[in-house]
Amino acid sequence: MHTALHSTPHPPSHSPATAAPEPTPAPATEAHLGLALAQQATLGEGLQWQHGRWWWTDIEAATLQAWRPGEAAVQVCRLPDRLGSFAHARSGRVLLGLAKRLAYATLGPQLELLALDTAAPVDAMEPRTRINDGRTDRAGNFVFGTLNEARDRQPVATIASFYQYSSRHGLRRLALPAVAIANSICFSLDGRTMYFCDTLSQRIHQCDYDAASAEVANVRLFTTMNRADAWPDGSVVDAEGCLWNAQWGTGRVTRYDPQGRLMTALKADAAHTTCPAFGGEDGRELMLTSARTGLKREALAAQPLSGSLFGLRLPQALGVPDALFED
Repeated sequence: MHTALHSTPHPPSHSPATAAPEPTPAPATEAHLGLALAQQATLGEGLQWQHGRWWWTDIEAATLQAWRPGEAAVQVCRLPDRLGSFAHARSGRVLLGLAKRLAYATLGPQLELLALDTAAPVDAMEPRTRINDGRTDRAGNFVFGTLNEARDRQPVATIASFYQYSSRHGLRRLALPAVAIANSICFSLDGRTMYFCDTLSQRIHQCDYDAASAEVANVRLFTTMNRADAWPDGSVVDAEGCLWNAQWGTGRVTRYDPQGRLMTALKADAAHTTCPAFGGEDGRELMLTSARTGLKREALAAQPLSGSLFGLRLPQALGVPDALFED
């Protein structure tokens, strides 16, 4: 929900602990997602469908944004800090993953910020990290990760972590390997499997997950990117149990079956695709955020729609609503 990289990284220099299978070849042809909403987001992320609207964050602009299809105007809530990810709560508030804290936002009808109440500090003693990708698990707990944003960040600088936050238990760190950039957080339909990645590893992993105890086990490889320029960003699971991943650097969103095999690749007119989501009134709309950061002037001139929302109407309903946060 969750970002990607401030600049295109070099492939990791360290050897991963788990041997990777041969990547699945890409499909011979790639369908396109059309422009849904022209925007110039520096770092669009965290896309989700709630309350009849699309919601996302422009992390670097420190804003939460909402748009109802058919309307010209985008509503914008300006925040005191960068927003990595967020979740809608049962109370009507929004749980915000700001850079160094979780906070409850009370929003007005025009998305104005009426109140902001801190729920929990995150990594208070670690100045190099900020909150990044996150979403609710199937039980309504907020699961998120952090990233190392030190300017001298290297692929081996694995200091970021994954957490679960609940109103009942507060903040609990998940016993997952430390990462440089936490991303791709999503859950199987039964909620018992968690997907996640370190973007710099170019691999998505999965593990057994228990929402009640915040315990994880059996960490294993799910899939490996099939292109050297593909960096896994946000992911979501569809109604058939397949995982869709936005690949930063390729302009693609890819669909994998439950065994991690590449099924479909769709292309958008922006190299830095960041987060897919399903929604619309009938669950048949696939939408995708993108970013402008990390693109040089020549690339931006060639891809002027970078930072926009892209979409495609699907032949069947694949959307699974995100659980509301249990506050």
